[in-house]
Amino acid sequence: MRGGLLPSSRRRQRFPRFASKGLLRLLLLLAFLAVIPPIFFHFRLPRFNQIRSRKCGWLKDPPLVCAHGGDSSKAAPNTMEAYRIALDSRVDCVEIDVSRSSDGVLFALHDRDLQRMSGNSSAKVGYLSKNEVKKTRCKNCLIWAKSDIVGRDVIKLSKDVTVGYTVMKDPSTGARSDLLRMKGAAVAGVYHSLIDWELMRILHGRGKKVYAWTVDDAESMKRMLLERVDAIVTGNPSLLQGLMQGMKTECLEEGSALP
Repeated sequence: MRGGLLPSSRRRQRFPRFASKGLLRLLLLLAFLAVIPPIFFHFRLPRFNQIRSRKCGWLKDPPLVCAHGGDSSKAAPNTMEAYRIALDSRVDCVEIDVSRSSDGVLFALHDRDLQRMSGNSSAKVGYLSKNEVKKTRCKNCLIWAKSDIVGRDVIKLSKDVTVGYTVMKDPSTGARSDLLRMKGAAVAGVYHSLIDWELMRILHGRGKKVYAWTVDDAESMKRMLLERVDAIVTGNPSLLQGLMQGMKTECLEEGSALP
């Protein structure tokens, strides 16, 4: 009898032992699976927050939307119609270039040399009278009216007036103009392709605002938002406003807090 019971007793002892090992392995596996997500998010969350901060950080201090010569995507630049459309779309500012004719009359023109308007490569507003300028017709214009002398004179005459200077590349040498060349100027207007993190660090470090110009395509507009410029000068303000609204919606859906 004892000999017949012994194998059965051994089998009964083995089953709990095997069952306990299987249970232990299962518990270890569950514990391992439970630990993985916290560890993963511990290391990934800072990176995720960094990416989201870069994408949505501009919402805390949105750049100004500046219409370049008014809304030149819907009307001829520097015309009353372009100004009206821009103001109706509630832009923050309208960028207007002013030139003086030979007889002292001021004109809002967006091509100082008038090449596109007159077909004369040597024509300049300062060489033409009021009547000659008024006779000129154009469909679209572009200006490079950038004078440090005028800016410095304004700074000397009035400390209360905000003065800016432009930063661009010399077309002949490819050299970038000096970032900090005008003491007392509060704004640096920088051609948008030159703007990067280092440029922003230098100018903001000296307390200067950065206005990006002239930004007319969506990809460049988005890059300027990510670089956290202070103003985006564009001939298509409605495109910029739509892009900003779309990015704002995305950021809100992703849980970014607004001020």
